[in-house]
Amino acid sequence: MSRTITRRKLLRQGREAILAGGAAACAGSVLNARDSAPASPAGVDYYRKLGVTPFINAAGTYTILSASLMPDEVQAAMTLAAQQPVNINELRDAAGEYLARRLRCEAALITAGAAAALTVGTAACITVANRPAIVSIPTDMEGLKNEVIVQKAHRYEYDHAVRNCGIRFVEVETLEQYRQAFNDRTVMAHFFNAAEGGQIGREEWVRVAHEHAVPCFNDAAADVPPISNLWNYTQMGFDLVTFSGGKGLRGPQCTGLLLGRKDLIEAAKLNNSPNSNTIGRGMKVGKEEAVGLVAAVDWFLGQDDATMEAEFRDRAERIAEQVKSIPTVETRIFVPPVANRVPHLLITYDPARVAITGQQVMEKMRQGSPRIELNPATGGGPASAGLPGGTNTIVVGVWMLRPDEDMVVARRLREVLHEAIRA
Repeated sequence: MSRTITRRKLLRQGREAILAGGAAACAGSVLNARDSAPASPAGVDYYRKLGVTPFINAAGTYTILSASLMPDEVQAAMTLAAQQPVNINELRDAAGEYLARRLRCEAALITAGAAAALTVGTAACITVANRPAIVSIPTDMEGLKNEVIVQKAHRYEYDHAVRNCGIRFVEVETLEQYRQAFNDRTVMAHFFNAAEGGQIGREEWVRVAHEHAVPCFNDAAADVPPISNLWNYTQMGFDLVTFSGGKGLRGPQCTGLLLGRKDLIEAAKLNNSPNSNTIGRGMKVGKEEAVGLVAAVDWFLGQDDATMEAEFRDRAERIAEQVKSIPTVETRIFVPPVANRVPHLLITYDPARVAITGQQVMEKMRQGSPRIELNPATGGGPASAGLPGGTNTIVVGVWMLRPDEDMVVARRLREVLHEAIRA
């Protein structure tokens, strides 16, 4: 018999010996440490220590602006979760089962953001169509089914999250083109929920895909509220749906929800961390983030659409009242049709009387104290789907403001616009 022992075997044997010999003592030490643990240390303000300046969020739930602030209940749940280790697979499965019950779907998976859900969800569709294909994704696709049908108007800046899996997009525009696009290489039909164009609606998209026994995926990342969207699209027939965990749900920014068919969710798990040699190995979800997203869903389901909208409208109206005295200023409250479907305040003015562009207003607000970030649609910049813009348009996202911050934003906006009035 060979006496050769690999490094992996040596490490495994050593670890097993340590666990077998020290489990009881270790457990006792942990219990004693808990009984005599000192009071929690005061937190260090690392933003200040690192020289990073926080801001008032009058923009919205944009990733580059660190998305939403988590409610106290979510932060508390994450703090508790950080204090004990768990088996990640057990937590993943338990959280998925709990979320599926609450969100009225067959199965659920917490992912490392909605973009990660797009990747592992696409990988799941490839896996179901090409068993086994997990280790082949994304580079060894020869002979594998890998075509994804998408409306030309639904191509967007998150294509890469789908293309990461080695797929080939097949673009269509008409319903007839859609029907003809299916072949023996088709693995998925992809739909961007907030797309501002496209001739084929959601129900038609689902119906035709199912006629060809092909799963369809709906990217609805930023599309709550309303709360009911969390189950509307799976109940409509979409086989997979993703939502961001850190936007309207107010969970950890680095989380997402993948909801849908049980067999596809199981295949997504196989393509995801903590499994090695998979497309999703680097898309880890820690125990704190997993618990945080579950807590965020619980918190969100306890809210009320009408109450939230009324509060956001009140904030917008308070800001509007403060700037109406500026010559030529007009204000209106605008609710986007799908993504970020909450009240936003639009402020417009005559640049002949108020000599400043929206972009300049944004920069002055950013440079002030406190620092304030306006919605990126201000001045006509690129923003989320459905938000209007223009060189003389200021867009204020009010839904991520904390108590009393609306008046801080209002006073500063009034100052900036007043300074720009032509004599």
